[in-house]
Amino acid sequence: MELTMLGTGHAVVTKCYNTCFTISENGQYFLTDAGGGNGILRILEEEKIPLTGIHDIFVTHGHTDHIMGIIWIIRMIGQMINEEKYEGNLLVYCHKELSQDIREICSRTLWNTVTKLFDNRIRFIILEDGEKKKILSGEMTFFDIHSTKKKQFGFAFLMENGIKLTCCGDEPINEKMVCYVENSDWMMHEAFCLYKEKSIFKPYEKNHSTVKEACERAEKLKIKNLILYHTEDMHIQERKELYLAEGMQYFSGNLFVPDDRDRIKIL
Repeated sequence: MELTMLGTGHAVVTKCYNTCFTISENGQYFLTDAGGGNGILRILEEEKIPLTGIHDIFVTHGHTDHIMGIIWIIRMIGQMINEEKYEGNLLVYCHKELSQDIREICSRTLWNTVTKLFDNRIRFIILEDGEKKKILSGEMTFFDIHSTKKKQFGFAFLMENGIKLTCCGDEPINEKMVCYVENSDWMMHEAFCLYKEKSIFKPYEKNHSTVKEACERAEKLKIKNLILYHTEDMHIQERKELYLAEGMQYFSGNLFVPDDRDRIKIL
């Protein structure tokens, strides 16, 4: 399996794309979020990720930098379904309130020829806290991250060989999430900025972490491989070097600070 970071930035970045990624296996892609616009279509095209290979999409929450790109994906796949260029169904996994938001935006912005496919070829899979689903060749447990801002879910993906990858959403891990996250082989965690620049970016006002704090949490939870994302872009050219230098002081496992389009082998 391979993880492709389509975007790595927070909501208002301009030098990279908003955070979203795929997990791929044998030509099939599980897409998590899609960023804030139709830039997702260009990224998928340039990365040679075909829409025909995307049948499972997980939307973490309803902020613009996560949800708006989904509307474009639905539009394009809906059009392909109508043109008989897409086999099977598109499944959109999200919590109940978010499914209502997506449906409302689609009803106001997309053609009826697409929205009429809802509940038939385009289906919304409503998630509850702790619910398990078979995705690709593994089992995915979706969980409520108990956000202080807007209801949001993450997931723990258990692969066939026992390797576990956990996505914590875009807020710090709290005690209610620990049971899903601890001892993960891979963990994906937001890191809004460097600790030394917290007075500049004010991560705590937005309930985000610094690199230092994300790494300290991962060390405490005995994570083997840590991926940091959802960052500022002021240091985009030096971000990897700077974040690694700070993070390795607090985390003893393998630390990854991917750029947009980076691919990471997770299996």
